[in-house]
Amino acid sequence: MSTTQTLDLRSRDGHPLAANFFAPAGAPRAAVLIAGAMGVPRRFYAAFASDLADHGLAALTLDYRGFGDSAPRHLRGYSASISDWIDHDLPAALDALAERAPDAPLLWLGHSVGGQLFGFMDTSRLQGALLVASQSGHWALWDKPEWRRRMWTLGHVLLPACALALGRFPGRLLGGDDLPAGVARQWAAWIRDPEYLGHLARRRDWADFARYQGPLQVVSIADDDYAPPRAGAALLGYFQQARGERVTVTPAEVGAERIGHFDGFRSRHREQLWPQWRNWLLARAAEA
Repeated sequence: MSTTQTLDLRSRDGHPLAANFFAPAGAPRAAVLIAGAMGVPRRFYAAFASDLADHGLAALTLDYRGFGDSAPRHLRGYSASISDWIDHDLPAALDALAERAPDAPLLWLGHSVGGQLFGFMDTSRLQGALLVASQSGHWALWDKPEWRRRMWTLGHVLLPACALALGRFPGRLLGGDDLPAGVARQWAAWIRDPEYLGHLARRRDWADFARYQGPLQVVSIADDDYAPPRAGAALLGYFQQARGERVTVTPAEVGAERIGHFDGFRSRHREQLWPQWRNWLLARAAEA
């Protein structure tokens, strides 16, 4: 039987972070960092992480600073940014995972923004990355006119206005937890930039987007309005040297009426969809 441990981590700059470690019964075949979506707390991924552990893959989930159990009581006046997640929170989570599974190859599973941020990591210690419902988020990449307008409004109006007026962005508007003002402002700037992640990556010489050479799969969900396939293809294009591939999953092929941006990680897809992702990770573990 796999086990679950609650962790109190410290980011690389000393910020407290809430996390969970899911340990398989025996020696792990690999260790997977599950980097979640914008404002989606780690508890959302618990069933999926437990399933990975039941099949021999250690897993770690975390709440980035500013939401979930890594948030202060009040967000107004609280300083946090996506750059903090990149530079301090996610590297500390990788450190904690490597410490708890020292002989296992490290893998990355990113959902939405958790997939986008992979290219900012030190990827030299990672043996593969599976990016689910991840995308380049420039508003013009949305084909449906109503969603193109919605994303334009999010980046140009809602995120910056809420950050200024409320000191936070109300997460219920997107189905997650509230976001700190600094996160909202930085995300808005990305949405307005035609290169999206390039807003930060250009200042970092394109970071490991330009250097990562390992296996990479970008999974688009056909009915995902938050990450349409064209936006997923744009994200894959940032990884210039990766052994990359992109697949599109339709609800029909897994016997579902709808998957969308979030449902792939819900337990209703345990039998049809989760094995596809789990087997990809296990294959990378075998290669390593």
